[in-house]
Amino acid sequence: MINRFIVLIVLVFFVNCFSQVYKPIDTADYQQRTAFLKTFNINNELFIKNLKANYSGKTGSELAKIYKELGTDFEKQVKNKDFIFKSEFDPMIKSLIQRLRKNNPQIPDNLTILIARDNTPNAYCLADGTFVINMGLFNWMTNEEQIAAVISHELGHKLKEHSLKIVVDIIEQNQLDKIEVRNLKATNDNLNKKAFDILKKRIYKKGIEKRQQEIQADSLGYALYRNGDFKKEDFINTLKRLEDFDTISPRKLKIETYKKFFNLPKQAFKEQWLKKEDFSLYNYNFYKEKLNKDSVASHPEITTRINNLKKIFPELAKPGEPQKASENFTALKRKARMEILPNFRHSEDYGLGIYTSLQFLQDGEEEEYYKKWLGTCFAKIYEARKNYNLNRYLDRVESKDQSESYQQFLNFMWNLSLDEIKNIADYYQSFYQNKES
Repeated sequence: MINRFIVLIVLVFFVNCFSQVYKPIDTADYQQRTAFLKTFNINNELFIKNLKANYSGKTGSELAKIYKELGTDFEKQVKNKDFIFKSEFDPMIKSLIQRLRKNNPQIPDNLTILIARDNTPNAYCLADGTFVINMGLFNWMTNEEQIAAVISHELGHKLKEHSLKIVVDIIEQNQLDKIEVRNLKATNDNLNKKAFDILKKRIYKKGIEKRQQEIQADSLGYALYRNGDFKKEDFINTLKRLEDFDTISPRKLKIETYKKFFNLPKQAFKEQWLKKEDFSLYNYNFYKEKLNKDSVASHPEITTRINNLKKIFPELAKPGEPQKASENFTALKRKARMEILPNFRHSEDYGLGIYTSLQFLQDGEEEEYYKKWLGTCFAKIYEARKNYNLNRYLDRVESKDQSESYQQFLNFMWNLSLDEIKNIADYYQSFYQNKES
């Protein structure tokens, strides 16, 4: 009993110390970024040269123009420090890809790994072989097997050259559309409707093609994954985790949480801050959507994707528990979790930063760490409100597309006056400074 009590004290001490000493990942990696961009530009120019050789005429020149622009945009992201070089996440990703490549010789051996400061659980592969892994994958997934499943899916896209096919199709479709529009002008009959029908047909077709590509990437990705000798059931478990994901965390904020953290010594909590906009009189049926969202969607429903995999691969029919995470993955998952707020700051999502901080505080996690972030994000919101550009950093209420909890939060934020925002920012910034001193 005494030993267990001592262990508990040590754990509490460790957690408290960790929150106080934790520092966000350092992105002062100028030399690494410069070296990467040099290689990236050489490889991208070579890729564009090959495109011109393989696609003649208008298609080739348009492809070269598009990929040059994509390369320029990606270069800006690198210079903006959207990616982390030589991070603790790299060794695991390289190990997983090496494991996949062992029995899958078709996987390119020139992949360059980049970790993105992005909280969404996603990954993608560029034409030159740059493989981008979002940090959010480590925060959202259960184990390294599931990280491998996402990588396998993206490698499926890469091997099938799906992104290139999409771009080629867009160019060719543009040329066909121009001819069709010219023919329309000659008829001079109900031009607006016919022009919109052309657009709608094109959008629906693109949605169908992208959904088919997702199905293909699932199938090829699972074959790669299975050959890598990973736990088969975790491929399906990965899809289920992705189905649960919401960019804005689904965890609810209780009213008591607002009252606890915003009833300050020099500024008492006001009930009017919680007043919500009334959408009850708005008739949503009055507006009829011109585009069917299901037809436009580029990703099939997760259930459809899972059922399709089970049909093709019978061994996936039986459900299974996720593989137990390794200690290494657990440590990386914790690091990714602590980086959620630094990532929101980097992307200037200060409203989401406050909402997420409150959720962590409500759950009793790393109190001093997230109180510090409340101060940081509220200070940014104050500057935005003062400069009349708050819309850039804080969403407006959209009753159809947001959870009730997030709507309540947005109402709360927009109800605060400029002085009230400053008082909150000052309190939490001074609170943390006093703790440090």
